[in-house]
Amino acid sequence: MGLDEDALDYHREDPPGKIEISTTKPTSTQRDLSLAYSPGVATPCNHIHDDPDDAYTYTAKGNMVGVVSNGSAVLGLGDIGAQASKPVMEGKGVLFKRFADIDVFDIELDEDDPQEIIRTVEAMEPTFGGINLEDIKAPECFEIEESLRESMSIPVFHDDQHGTAIISGAALLNASDIAEKDLDDLEIVFSGAGASAIATARFYLSLGARKENITMCDSTGIITEERASHGDVNEFKTEFARDVPEGSLEDAIEDADVFVGLSVGGIVSQEMVRSMNDDPIIFAMANPDPEINYEDAKAARDDTVIMATGRSDYPNMVNNVLGFPFIFRGALDVRASEINEQMKVAAARAIAELARKDVPDAVVKAYGDQPLRYGPEYIIPKPVDPRVLFEITPAVAQAAIDSGAARSDVDIDDYTEELEARLGKSREMMRVVLNKAKSEPKRLVLAEGDDEKMIRAAHQIEDQGIAHPVLIGDRERIWETMDSLGLAFDPEIVDPDEANLEPYADRIHELRQRKGITRTEAADFAREKNYLGSVMVEMGDADAMLTGLMHDYPSALRPPLQIVGTADDANYAAGVYMLAFKNRVIFCADATVNQDPDTDVLAETAQHTAELARRFNVEPRAALLSYSDFGSVDNEGTRKPREAARKLREDSAVEFPVDGEMQADTAVVEEMLEGTYDFSELDEPANVLVFPNLEAGNIGYKLLQRLGGAEAIGPMLVGMDKPVHVLQRGDEVKDIVNLASVAVVDAQENGIEN
Repeated sequence: MGLDEDALDYHREDPPGKIEISTTKPTSTQRDLSLAYSPGVATPCNHIHDDPDDAYTYTAKGNMVGVVSNGSAVLGLGDIGAQASKPVMEGKGVLFKRFADIDVFDIELDEDDPQEIIRTVEAMEPTFGGINLEDIKAPECFEIEESLRESMSIPVFHDDQHGTAIISGAALLNASDIAEKDLDDLEIVFSGAGASAIATARFYLSLGARKENITMCDSTGIITEERASHGDVNEFKTEFARDVPEGSLEDAIEDADVFVGLSVGGIVSQEMVRSMNDDPIIFAMANPDPEINYEDAKAARDDTVIMATGRSDYPNMVNNVLGFPFIFRGALDVRASEINEQMKVAAARAIAELARKDVPDAVVKAYGDQPLRYGPEYIIPKPVDPRVLFEITPAVAQAAIDSGAARSDVDIDDYTEELEARLGKSREMMRVVLNKAKSEPKRLVLAEGDDEKMIRAAHQIEDQGIAHPVLIGDRERIWETMDSLGLAFDPEIVDPDEANLEPYADRIHELRQRKGITRTEAADFAREKNYLGSVMVEMGDADAMLTGLMHDYPSALRPPLQIVGTADDANYAAGVYMLAFKNRVIFCADATVNQDPDTDVLAETAQHTAELARRFNVEPRAALLSYSDFGSVDNEGTRKPREAARKLREDSAVEFPVDGEMQADTAVVEEMLEGTYDFSELDEPANVLVFPNLEAGNIGYKLLQRLGGAEAIGPMLVGMDKPVHVLQRGDEVKDIVNLASVAVVDAQENGIEN
């Protein structure tokens, strides 16, 4: 089955289409319905009647965009009419929701008269917080947008014009940087003179290009003042008419620095590419077939050809989804009256800046593990990069505030955190710990410091002010890796082949001499990265340590257990995962350390995990899990969690509710706790789950993560004398950065001084 049939199946599967309406408030009871509709709904209606701005308080208007089209210029399909364009407009709604959590009504108008479209959209202003015009042909689209922008007090944005302009503008900023060319010196040639081309040319001027350096070609050839004087071009094309001889695209492209294609496929030859200036920039954005395909453009020359297209199967895809969801998100959240040039420029510059940053592993994996590093093959971010939301949107919001378009103010730092929380509960929770870590950074040893992921993590850790990273590893290898990654920072490196390890060997011998370790063996241990990192922490030369990427968990855990050991008030260490669901967070223990814990281990694990929860500003409620509920099964296995729960309840130092033994669903379902087991010490569902053994804990958290859709953070090692955390092999850079934040907060909590 081909793509066409797959697409038909995708759209007709029950329910047909791609979008639906869902409720955001409870509707289960008669009272819920009386609040949602009659008679309760009258109260917010009256408030809005008295103050129209209250519509943003009591309705979904502030998060609602109308996607409006008449289907007269659908990409790749042309004038197919309003009805046939509906799947495209629904798809636009999907992208708004998926990438920026914005709700959409798609409005298809069976109307060609621009004035009728204008009047219709104006009449819908009470419904929407913003209007996205889509797939309306030129020149009517210019008239419609300009008129609506003047008459409406909500943002109006024609994405076909401005979306491509903004994304390709970001690409141009980076391409000119890589080619080491000044934007105001670039000779730019456009193929195509429709709405998108004209808007893009205008936007390049806002970025710093010069009008006298832009040559625009339509299907007839170069748009010249001579042609304009004879009425051969419309008023919009006339804006870019040049006082040059008439000629073809081939004539125009000679000695150009930049080619911008927004026309038709296959009209640029390799010879035309060879006629361009050194290190040419080619944006061949016709879809589905670019003006020249990627391979031909690259093969045409020996110097650097920086190439972008509108296709996902080549590097540097100019995709409007990088722009419109996040521009509208920022505009809506400050209740902007318009999307102005300053906001569009801010978006382009933020997109360009994001491409210069290290790319998350999850994004790299989504694109087949191909290298994604700032350079000719990566000048704009990928749409699935989650950072786009909280990098571009705040820039747009700030520009709206600075330019006077905003009608409400936000604290940009707080706003960025709110946006990040939209990406998931785990980000919201990690932000709590991240902010704590940044308030008092500590020295953090990365024991596997010459691993690429550790080096990338160290750069982010230092850049974000989380900690002062110390990399243990081969100095030359670390610097070579940093050079290949383009990371500009100067980390502290401890190279075992260079450093004076005698004090560390002495300390290892002192700690382990009654465990059979000789002084010679201690010297050998001091050269091993995990032992060296552990003894640095134990001696106070570092505050915390991470390891585990290159070893199995037991092997990585052994050195810190032997050298650092457990805390004075602890007899056991345990591994904890924080699982973040959409509306709740739970801590699962023990998932990595104790294979068959007894009553004392279970009780201590619960205490340590409760302390960890509080570091995330979560007030703990602990459940000791089993396959039995409060004595329903009585055997050795069920008695251990039962006794552990009793021991904790009777301990006056325990200041959190705890109960058990209980089954997992009893622990997390409020109705069960309030109904059958209303005698339980837990009056709300548990958020600390202590599993009866390692096997159950490991299975449980992985099932919750994979089938329950939870995001997992950890494993976090609790009960240690000093902060040491062991990663899992295969963890990503973001996991290292997250655990680094936890380690720093551990050090702060332990009162470790820098």
